[in-house]
Amino acid sequence: MKFVVSSTELLGHLQAISRVISSKNTLPILDNFLFNLSGNDLEITASDLESTLITRMKLENASGDGIIALPARILLDTLREFPVQPLSFDINLETMAVVITSENGKFNVMGQNGIDFPALPAIMKEKRFTFQINADVLLSGINRTLFATADDELRPVMGGIFIEASDDRITFVASDAHKLVRYQRTDAGADAGSSFILPKKPASLLKNILPKEEGPVTVEFDDKNAFFNLNDYKVVCRLIEGNYPNYSSVIPKNNPRKITIDRVEFYNTLRRVSVFSNQASNLVKLQLKGNQVMVSAQDIDFSISAYEKIKCQYEGDDMEIGFKSVFLLEILANISSQDVIIELADPTRAGLFLPGEADNQAEDLLMLLMPMMINA
Repeated sequence: MKFVVSSTELLGHLQAISRVISSKNTLPILDNFLFNLSGNDLEITASDLESTLITRMKLENASGDGIIALPARILLDTLREFPVQPLSFDINLETMAVVITSENGKFNVMGQNGIDFPALPAIMKEKRFTFQINADVLLSGINRTLFATADDELRPVMGGIFIEASDDRITFVASDAHKLVRYQRTDAGADAGSSFILPKKPASLLKNILPKEEGPVTVEFDDKNAFFNLNDYKVVCRLIEGNYPNYSSVIPKNNPRKITIDRVEFYNTLRRVSVFSNQASNLVKLQLKGNQVMVSAQDIDFSISAYEKIKCQYEGDDMEIGFKSVFLLEILANISSQDVIIELADPTRAGLFLPGEADNQAEDLLMLLMPMMINA
């Protein structure tokens, strides 16, 4: 089995799929890339059992078919040091010896039998759902929600993105019980209503791959696994099992107080004032009065405090509400509009954060943050 490949092209594909490889693999074979050559098509796989990434390359010069597992670290470390040049791989499938020939030298590597590499899971036909979604829509959904997922081992369903497809929209939801993000797109949908919970790691892998993709992504899933078929890549992952909480019930309706404020100015003010907050609580207070917000923080233990006033448009009675500054900054950083609209009911109920103007008429973004108790 022989093939010739560009050093930089191969490195690009290997780096994209290497992110899935775990540093603490239970199976030694998972420290390898699986190379599968069939005609002029080279398929390379990396896996950690839970998630699998597959990339495809078209080769000009190849002979012989076969599969072999090659050590990931050695390949990546070597390829990084090569300038752009063709490399020829000569693989003996009986001894698993691999000779990589460059313009100026030879490199000998020992591979392993590819049969030992874990097989891909199969989608059960009777439980199979499938729909298509544009790569940019899927990327937007993951980008807007990934930061709000939880790291809670006791509630694994909160550690992923809930993706719900219906005939007129696709909804992405993530929450860690303090903050919640709901992102909807009406320019995508599925014939039959269906949903699944995408774990954080494959969501991060998709986030890295999708910017290079154009066109539709085919999503296939059952109650255990999901396949994302892209042009040059395939992402396979085990889904989080369980029922996602009813997120609609926690979104407060009828919020009489409404603030419209410059997002960047508010964000920068928060960053300055939050330095003076108590390190344990990160509490910042927002005092709403007239057409201004007073942002304040204090740490009694160290006798430090700060406040800043910002102009805004405010409708409603005067009030004071407290938020955890870290979460508030995260929410503002993940809204892209110039102005942000904040809707409030009272100091004990969640605040809603909405973009002042949508980037796209088909998208609907809502972020929610639970308040903190203000000690009198």
